[in-house]
Amino acid sequence: MGTEVKSVLMNKNVVEFATVAVEFCNFLEHSESRSRKDFVAVALKILPLLYLKASMLEPMEIEDEMELEDTVTEDTYNVMRITIAGILGEQDDYLDVFVQEMKYSDKPVLKTISEDLADIYQDISNFLSIFKLGLETTMHDSLAQVQQNFELYWGQTLVNTMRALHDVCYNQRADEEEDSSLQTDFE
Repeated sequence: MGTEVKSVLMNKNVVEFATVAVEFCNFLEHSESRSRKDFVAVALKILPLLYLKASMLEPMEIEDEMELEDTVTEDTYNVMRITIAGILGEQDDYLDVFVQEMKYSDKPVLKTISEDLADIYQDISNFLSIFKLGLETTMHDSLAQVQQNFELYWGQTLVNTMRALHDVCYNQRADEEEDSSLQTDFE
């Protein structure tokens, strides 16, 4: 690996993607004390940035066939998922029509925002752990892998989750406004 790899790894789009990826992981890792309203508001701002920055990465191929180490353990994943589910409560579930299972069914599939965000977190955090080591070969391959996973999986998951979060944010407001107008009518 030479100058070409360094220029790819340190180009503006890669640096911006890594920066947003760090912010995304920090947001989720420190969300346990957030209210639902605050969590959803921040998520609806950071997720589009993550999608945008991932979509701007130049296509890359994995160069070394050595499997990259996953640093997010099952326990870490579950803590993340449970924390987010606790914040979202009954608003965690949503119906999704953009999943493979829908090809063979006429009914939407029940998904959870918490699992979707934990899935995205797992891939992004694994990428960042390897990228932070500073070894050119593994940095390159972790970037190529996270980019491929974005195209194949978590990019669509992110968009679906944003739709569900949008619903939580704006339909919740409409429900609250309706509840407050009903209270006013009866007073």
